[in-house]
Amino acid sequence: MQVKTCLRRPGRRSKAANMFALLQRVITRIQQYWPSRRIIVRGDAHFCSLELMDWCHRESKIGFITGLSENKRLHVLGGQIIANAQNEFEQTGRPVKRYGELSYQAGSWSRAERVIVKVEVSGLGTNIRYVVTDSRRYRARHIYEKGYCSRGKNGTVHQRPQILPALRPSLVFAIHGQPVPVVVAFGGLCAMYTLRTRVLRGTRLARPTFATIQARLLKVTGWVRELKTKISIELPYSYPYCSIFGKTLHVFGHLRS
Repeated sequence: MQVKTCLRRPGRRSKAANMFALLQRVITRIQQYWPSRRIIVRGDAHFCSLELMDWCHRESKIGFITGLSENKRLHVLGGQIIANAQNEFEQTGRPVKRYGELSYQAGSWSRAERVIVKVEVSGLGTNIRYVVTDSRRYRARHIYEKGYCSRGKNGTVHQRPQILPALRPSLVFAIHGQPVPVVVAFGGLCAMYTLRTRVLRGTRLARPTFATIQARLLKVTGWVRELKTKISIELPYSYPYCSIFGKTLHVFGHLRS
């Protein structure tokens, strides 16, 4: 299944603008394939909006766990949690992490929502984070650590492909149920693994890391010229891996045909 969309907006506009319309379009498409699955929207504060929360409350199979921008009223409501963490740090001198929850309703919201408060106090100061959710089943710490924080942990896999040098296409089944960026990242890793083990077999680039292959083989400087009837791409006549590069293009040409 593929879900494609495009959103154009001025650079100075809020990142939250039109976010709900985009999410609604994607989730509605997903539900066509998995109507019985419960979908949890996880994201930072840019995803938090009245439209999203009201929609999730109306739809029994959609929930949300999003960041919530801090404000003075939230600090007042969570004042006791913050004060307890700060007092404990002053007494022990060791870093403190505390979780709590409160009921909060912004002026534009149609109902009060459950807000999770995380307070960290150390020698560097006090760090406070807020998360809003419709979930009532789990404790505050579980919501924050297992629900909210997990949104970023999976997405960082594609940033460090070198940690999976032994990845094989047969392991793709392990990514079932992961976010779309992770699926795309694993697809890229499978392609890199195939390139290294099949196309580059017997060459100097058959064993290096994916990062080395990218730097020495895929990132080749060229001259692109736009003509009237075609686009001309001129590659260097000679560089240290020219023969391997030529072999790779030859293989890709056969695959395309």
